[in-house]
Amino acid sequence: MATAFPEGFLWGGAVAANQLEGAYLEDGKQLNVTDVMTGIGNPPDIRWNDETGKWEPSFEHDFVHLSEEGIDFYHRYEGDLELMAGMGFKAFRTSISWARIFPHGDEDEPNEKGLEFYDRLFDKMLELGMEPVITISHYETPLGLLIDYGGWLNRKMIDFWMNYINTIFKRYKGKVKYWMTFNEINVGRMIPFAAGGMLDIHPTNKEVVNADLTQQQIYQGWHHQFVANALAVKACHEIDPDAKIGIMLSQSGIACFPETCNPDDVLGAQAMQRKQSFFSDVMLKGRYPGYVGRIWAENNVELDIQPGDMELIANYTNDYFAFSYYRSSVFSSKAAGADDVKNATSGATGNVKNPYLTACSPEPWCWPVDPKGLRYVCNYLQDRYDVPLFIVENGIGLDENLDENGHIHDPFRVEYTRDHLLQVEEAIKDGCDIMGYLYWGPIDVVSAGTGEMRKRYGFVYVDRFNDGHGTLERVKKDSYDWYKHVIETNGEALHE
Repeated sequence: MATAFPEGFLWGGAVAANQLEGAYLEDGKQLNVTDVMTGIGNPPDIRWNDETGKWEPSFEHDFVHLSEEGIDFYHRYEGDLELMAGMGFKAFRTSISWARIFPHGDEDEPNEKGLEFYDRLFDKMLELGMEPVITISHYETPLGLLIDYGGWLNRKMIDFWMNYINTIFKRYKGKVKYWMTFNEINVGRMIPFAAGGMLDIHPTNKEVVNADLTQQQIYQGWHHQFVANALAVKACHEIDPDAKIGIMLSQSGIACFPETCNPDDVLGAQAMQRKQSFFSDVMLKGRYPGYVGRIWAENNVELDIQPGDMELIANYTNDYFAFSYYRSSVFSSKAAGADDVKNATSGATGNVKNPYLTACSPEPWCWPVDPKGLRYVCNYLQDRYDVPLFIVENGIGLDENLDENGHIHDPFRVEYTRDHLLQVEEAIKDGCDIMGYLYWGPIDVVSAGTGEMRKRYGFVYVDRFNDGHGTLERVKKDSYDWYKHVIETNGEALHE
């Protein structure tokens, strides 16, 4: 059967610096937000110091910060990239750890050793025939910027960001053709510290560092990021006209389906979709959507929009839409409050099961498996924005270990990935302009959500465990050769 995947389709995989590099304080790097957290859903390991009058990281704990060593990619990247190239990767997504380049975030001059590491990393990717796909900020805001400035709650962040942006665009001109600004800032409503890079540093909050932010604060912080995103697009096009710069958002929430034909269920599902589309509406359409006006009015949000902000946002929209998709969900008005139905500030979907989905990922996570949800998302985004789409995260985390023969047989991962890729092919037939598919993560890394090694996504196993022990040996799983065959046939193997 002839494949629908186009010539030049970017097959590959995706990771993030904070989940695999390790070397968290090496060669001049200082702490970023995820260095003081055990999973993005957990409170940061940071406390108020009455003597200094500052927030400070605390390392007095009885658990292992796995991200401090990660999988030691910082020292082992050449061998790991060769494993990726062994599958025939055309592209490899990772991120630049902002704190490697500007350790505190507000320095005038960059850290040369940090820049040199990414020179070596990108050169190796290119040598192996892989396009670097680089996220500029992937839950890696320098901790110093949150402690001293409040992060993106403070407009000064735009200047710090632009210093960083101009530095890396000039340094890696000609090496990186595909950039993305912020990773999943739409998750910032739930995890403002990690995903939003925001911290309320007012003294009254010193007992709870990760205190809930007000709607006013969150939307103001997002406005600063929208301006920063537009300025990054402008800088990218001016410094390296051959490069493309996209947005990256979690889009699993787009595949939110009403439980019934009840209009309240339908409106609630629509509200959940708007909750996700708000960000892409701004960064790809260049304006604030009309529906957000009601949310602002009902939550007493009045943005401080400076002269020229909206012109920047309108004139410098992104080149492509990169996104993650893992699962779909169901909206039920029975399980939701009235506010969930009328606006996009919240929603009740987590515990409502879709009776038409029979598979879920194995315990303990048990995410519903919905490959057709990915096709739905692709078509929704293509119709709404008409820009190239890039699937840069999709994968399955499993609790697995080597058997007595030193192997890992992972048929569930193969089935999950095959079924999703078949739906990507269907979306291409539907007319969706899809640039590529980057599986998350092709080598086992520290889980962002839970801060553990037990949740393994990789085609390559890494011998490291939640308590920190392990040899760090890399072992190919069965899925490694399967994905290699898919890539070398440009998708034809999906039909075998």
